[in-house]
Amino acid sequence: MTSTIVVFIMAAILDYFVGDPWGWPHPVRVMGWVISRLSKFSQQYCQSSLTQRLAGILLGLILIIGSGFFGFFIIQSARRLHPWLGIALESILLASCFALSSLRAAATDVLQPLTTGHLGEARQILSNYVGRDTETLSEPEILRAVLETVTENATDGVMAPLFYAIVGAFVPVVGAAPLALAYKASSTLDSMVGYREAPYTYLGWFSARLEDCLTWLPCRLTVITLALLSAKPLHVWRICRRDALTDPSPNSGWSECAYAAVLGVQMGGMNWYRGVAKDKPRLGDAINPITPTSIYTALQLTQYSFLLWLGVAAILLVIRH
Repeated sequence: MTSTIVVFIMAAILDYFVGDPWGWPHPVRVMGWVISRLSKFSQQYCQSSLTQRLAGILLGLILIIGSGFFGFFIIQSARRLHPWLGIALESILLASCFALSSLRAAATDVLQPLTTGHLGEARQILSNYVGRDTETLSEPEILRAVLETVTENATDGVMAPLFYAIVGAFVPVVGAAPLALAYKASSTLDSMVGYREAPYTYLGWFSARLEDCLTWLPCRLTVITLALLSAKPLHVWRICRRDALTDPSPNSGWSECAYAAVLGVQMGGMNWYRGVAKDKPRLGDAINPITPTSIYTALQLTQYSFLLWLGVAAILLVIRH
């Protein structure tokens, strides 16, 4: 029990102060490499829609189960050498599942040149983080893109991995990091192959559906947490019930809409992807303009939610013991 709480605290500290050092080995990079190789192999040898769907199921199961099992195996091996080595390794692996520091760094990378008047540089940097065309975006559109990225990824990049880490902590033998790594594998699969467009239409369908299912509960719990932190829960829930359902995604619309309701801003609108216009549903009411302060407030809300869940998990672990 005590070691699990230490793991959570050390992982949170590592993510906040260290983040993802560029060039260091990272589980998500390994996952990405495996997904890339297996998906290319599948596309080469699976030509029909049926065989691609079956290959997609196999790809998903191999990566998700394999990531969780590999994390469990190396943590247990380290613990046999020394208990503190196991705690340190699990803390590092768990920290790699949290993206709060990365989200903050990405937002800052874009906002620094934007606030000093270097619009072209801000557009170029933003293109590294979003899929939409950025070449002609105005300052308000850049701010909206950053806020949408920060709030959409707050769930699958921060809160959902923490949720599964907490669940894993209460499952005998499993532990926090292996289940968080399994979820991270699902999220990485979705971001790499979970598209309706070719060549991933059939190969990625299983990964996309599974990630939607795995994220559904932590997403709703995140919305409830944000509503409580806002001190106006009924207002936030009303806005989410009104607008989030219009978004085609079962989770990202809820995540973005909750932040929009708390901040009093509106997200969504016209985006361009490879020259093709896509009108996304409007989420929230445009009471306030989106500013750099709005973005930093959203990041702070995510951090507060993260710490709240962490505190509740620690209390439950103590009670359970």
